[in-house]
Amino acid sequence: MIKQYETVFIATPVLSEAQMKEAVAKYVNFIKENGGEIVYEEDWGLRQLAYPIQKKTSGFYYLIEFKADTQFIDVLETQYRRDERIIRFLTFAMDKHAIAYAEKRRANKQKAE
Repeated sequence: MIKQYETVFIATPVLSEAQMKEAVAKYVNFIKENGGEIVYEEDWGLRQLAYPIQKKTSGFYYLIEFKADTQFIDVLETQYRRDERIIRFLTFAMDKHAIAYAEKRRANKQKAE
């Protein structure tokens, strides 16, 4: 069954800009290669963490909104766990209200730009 998901991951702050782009490209391509469809991507940049994770106080945040089969999520999260660059991640299935909110948020962001 195909559902829409939103995943946010936090990459370690010691990465260079090129390394961060390579990490993002890896996961975007991984989603596409496994039959997923990218709906939206957003780079939130380097931000302070609410609490230290692995002795780090900041991290690169990145959001990917995508459509994929329900079994794919376990595979994606296994990839996150195996990647030492990723210090935290969260993936959740979006219901119709979350999808509507995300679309509204994107529209407002485009107006602001």
